[in-house]
Amino acid sequence: MKIRHIIIITLSLGVLGSCRQKDEKTATQIEDSNAKTALQGVWIDSDTQEVNFRAKGDTIYYPDSISQPAYFKIVGDTIIIGENRQKYAIVKYSDNIFWFKNSNDDIVKLQKSDNPDDIRLFSTQKPKVLTYTEVVKRDTVVNYDNQRYHCYIAINPTRYKVHRATYNEDGVEVDNIYYDNIVHISVYKGAECLYSHDIQKDIFKGKVPMRFLSQSILSNVEFSKVDSKGFHFDTTVCIPDGASCYMLDVTIGFGGKAVIQLLEY
Repeated sequence: MKIRHIIIITLSLGVLGSCRQKDEKTATQIEDSNAKTALQGVWIDSDTQEVNFRAKGDTIYYPDSISQPAYFKIVGDTIIIGENRQKYAIVKYSDNIFWFKNSNDDIVKLQKSDNPDDIRLFSTQKPKVLTYTEVVKRDTVVNYDNQRYHCYIAINPTRYKVHRATYNEDGVEVDNIYYDNIVHISVYKGAECLYSHDIQKDIFKGKVPMRFLSQSILSNVEFSKVDSKGFHFDTTVCIPDGASCYMLDVTIGFGGKAVIQLLEY
């Protein structure tokens, strides 16, 4: 009997300990509504007096025309911003002062604006969605094996949105949105159509990492050469306004089949 009682007590203590840890973890996730209320308004850089952001409700708005509004909440001594739930440690906080550490571990020092003109920097319109490429059309005549071919390329902006995460001057992650492109490729042998299809960036799954592909656009396609394998088109998939691109070879065979090969990154 004594052994049985000891086992019961031990198990009970274990359950109580587990519940206590769960309650403590839940408590740390509770949003500080008072802190969110105090953050409402326009905040400016303490040194330069430049407008940094406006907090309204549960959303942060930026004064530039392309950074997308971001959801935020304050939990404990941390502010969490955006869809990626980026966390920034709060260093100092009052009704008129807000200091936090950015992604570089630098302290961003802000103060609440008392200038009513600052709010005018925040447009009531939605931030712009950028078009990376205008409509481009290319027509190339190719001679191969005593035959004459025409290759047509049309690069068309779409309304398909691409979210690109980047960092602003304060080291805070923000989202910019771009429109992706669709590229139409046609290959003709005289009046005979060998190939005519729209290409979207999803065709490169398996060749380009998904994390890169999700933030990139199909930026350009150019005719490269023709050989025994078919018609080669140099195709670039790039992250907008960045230096990172994948170059791929889209080869249209004489039988009308497309083959994709990664060239370089």
